[in-house]
Amino acid sequence: MLLAYRLVRLIEAHSEQLACNLLERVRDSSKTSAYLTHVPQHELQSRVSEIYRNLGEWLLGKTESDVQHRYEEIGGRRARQGVPLSQLVSALVLTKDTLWEFLLKEAAVERPVEVFGELELLQLLEQFFDRAIYYACAGYERAAAPQTVGAHHGAA
Repeated sequence: MLLAYRLVRLIEAHSEQLACNLLERVRDSSKTSAYLTHVPQHELQSRVSEIYRNLGEWLLGKTESDVQHRYEEIGGRRARQGVPLSQLVSALVLTKDTLWEFLLKEAAVERPVEVFGELELLQLLEQFFDRAIYYACAGYERAAAPQTVGAHHGAA
């Protein structure tokens, strides 16, 4: 687990660089084109930086309920901003891919025992992003659903 902590700290220390790399990927991808016109760049940058900067807390200190609350809120916001659901999911996958590429480049494993620490971190990251995607979609769907208030016009 020591390697996992070391890798998390490495990610947190490079959070701004990771956020800039992700923003570039979002701008360059046709799968996230709505982000360019619908989401203020400063908002996107601050959200991404926050995740990378506080990764240890998100992986080890936050509950599933915390992830649910945060990502349902993000999903709902993207729905109200007019970002298609497929592009929301694509942006979350790009967030994870940017992180993977950084880890592959920066985190050289020196001893076989370190592989277990790396695998543990990878499992935590995979679980976090799977939950983030699910709850972002749930929040998006809730925000995009037609409101049923006033739907009962009839008998009273």
